[in-house]
Amino acid sequence: MSSFRFASLGSGSKGNATVVQCEETCVLVDCGFSTREVEKRLQRLQITPQALAAIVVTHEHSDHVQGVARLSRKYDIPVWMTAGTYARCQQRDDYPFLSLFNSHQAFAIDALEIQPFPVPHDAREPAQFVFSNGAQRLGILTDTGCITAHIRDMLDGVDALLLEGNHDLEMLMNGSYPQQLKQRVAGRTGHLSNDQAAGLLTDIDCSHLQHIVAAHLSEKNNHPDKVLETFSDALNCSPDWIELADQEMGFDWKVI
Repeated sequence: MSSFRFASLGSGSKGNATVVQCEETCVLVDCGFSTREVEKRLQRLQITPQALAAIVVTHEHSDHVQGVARLSRKYDIPVWMTAGTYARCQQRDDYPFLSLFNSHQAFAIDALEIQPFPVPHDAREPAQFVFSNGAQRLGILTDTGCITAHIRDMLDGVDALLLEGNHDLEMLMNGSYPQQLKQRVAGRTGHLSNDQAAGLLTDIDCSHLQHIVAAHLSEKNNHPDKVLETFSDALNCSPDWIELADQEMGFDWKVI
């Protein structure tokens, strides 16, 4: 069985990047950090930028894409994104090594099989992903305002899941954000609350889960203890089985 693992360089409103590796194929999902910062954070994982086979982009928001073009140009790394995402990104950057994917059609990058799927988020053509080595499946779901039937179908029975727990709704509504921003975050094309994410966990088959990592936590509108409590209640497991993706440190390799 092939070696299959994933890690995070950082997750949150200040920047996001996830590394997925199968055998020698290493892919970066999003790059919301400067080139220098990515180089430093990859070094923590003992990965060089030259080892990256591709950067796969979820959507055009700056905390996910601001470092993509420069890293791609510096190290000649192919970039994959939807046509809608590219339509927004090309207004800011040039992508000399670009491939477009259809968010309903699977594609492969060397040893990794990638199944994208569309999500409701306030971007042009956002997507999230299921990665596979042909046997196990890793689901990644952040930056979606609600759970659709298609999302549930895509993530049903995954072996590992990186799942957004962006906000506690009560903290968000009682917090310091302007009313319009509160409505955006909590809206159908915003971000998942802890309870929405927990609802997904109760709706899908989690019997194969080896790793569950809560990601994209808001620093102002959430608290790690709330995420751990909500996720562990949904999975009927100990809170210490739930992992958290940190803004500064991400998380270390998880082997599937």
